[in-house]
Amino acid sequence: MRRQSESRRLPDASDAGDWFAGRLPDDWFTGEPTITVDRDEITVVGELPRVEGGTSAADGRITRWREDTRAQRMRIADEAQDRYGRTVSWGARIGETGRLFTHLAVPSMTRLRQSERQVLDTLVDAGVARSRSDALAWCVRLVGKHTDEWLSGLRDAMSEVEKRRAEGPDV
Repeated sequence: MRRQSESRRLPDASDAGDWFAGRLPDDWFTGEPTITVDRDEITVVGELPRVEGGTSAADGRITRWREDTRAQRMRIADEAQDRYGRTVSWGARIGETGRLFTHLAVPSMTRLRQSERQVLDTLVDAGVARSRSDALAWCVRLVGKHTDEWLSGLRDAMSEVEKRRAEGPDV
């Protein structure tokens, strides 16, 4: 009998970038969208054409694009979800202004020792975070920001291991 904690076998999503490149309308983005895939979600974020007027104008243009493309994005998301077994989330940006639409916030269970809980409680007490959960998310974002190059190298190495596993014999 399988325990629920065992990870489910997900369809391979290594070709998701290519699939979306072929599936998305050519006029949606000014360049190639950024496709991010994890165990739970595929996030598609594209750059929209620049607009005059600063941050408010950019935010308005992103909102308009979201509304104008909603039906077509949902059809594409349904196809991708059937293909890859993951939720598809969308986002858009114009320069430094960007928004994600309806993206997941997935709970992550962890066990922490007292000294680690005290770190989270200090962040809560200092007003940096509203809860231990927020404090932990803040810590993860901070580590990710400061170790981006290292994490990227680690992900590349893991991807190579997955390729080698796939090439190996079935046992």
